[in-house]
Amino acid sequence: MKSLSDRPVYLISDLHLDAGRESTIQLLLDFLRGPASRARALYILGDLFEAWIGDDAAGPMEDRVADALKSLSETGVELFFMAGNRDFLVGDDYCRRAGMRRIVEPFELDQTDPAAVLMHGDILCTDDHAYQRFRRKVRNPDWQRRVLSRPLWWRRILASLARSISRRQNRNKPEFIMDVNTDAVAETFARHDVEWLIHGHTHRPAIHDLEIDGKPCRRVVLGDWHAERGSAVRIDNGQVELLSLDRNAKDHIALTPLTPES
Repeated sequence: MKSLSDRPVYLISDLHLDAGRESTIQLLLDFLRGPASRARALYILGDLFEAWIGDDAAGPMEDRVADALKSLSETGVELFFMAGNRDFLVGDDYCRRAGMRRIVEPFELDQTDPAAVLMHGDILCTDDHAYQRFRRKVRNPDWQRRVLSRPLWWRRILASLARSISRRQNRNKPEFIMDVNTDAVAETFARHDVEWLIHGHTHRPAIHDLEIDGKPCRRVVLGDWHAERGSAVRIDNGQVELLSLDRNAKDHIALTPLTPES
């Protein structure tokens, strides 16, 4: 078996787990027991959960996921969690229970070859001005403290209302508004001076070949997870692969590389 330092790094995002998505939960558990168990590190780039109203609201499903993640971390695999637009209220208590270290975007992954900058991705969707205003509000620590101080029943109503409003608004938005802005992508590459940007959020898995200031760059977009199919990035021996995860047999996950597109 490879030493930890020689093992690959995996990245996932947008699982949107909830108690009603048992097949997706099981796919994650199989992934943690399978490919991720042979990794050096696993990075979760946001929206692990469909909604999060506070660590004190964690139920059996969330406990089950935390136990599985903790078991993986205890084998020596490093776990990192970045908040998404659905689970930005995940706190230190849950991360400790799950054996995860919290990281904040943009996060420079410089312990791999090649180096990359990691994001959830929603901050790149700058054409959606209404969403960006909402994002600034809910990412404010003072707003979060006020919300988390409210009783659970109040937070559940707030989360339900927010999801309802979001679904209604998104139905009326043009597709391009909910995708990343090319200038925001270029600025990210220039600011961090890397050749790779890896993010999720848009649910449009692809590897995009770009040229920024005369330099070749690649933007890798993770897909979402649904039913028995997921998405992951693997960094190993200088190679970055975008993978489709499919369960093709009991307790076995097939990893199929996706090819780049321009």
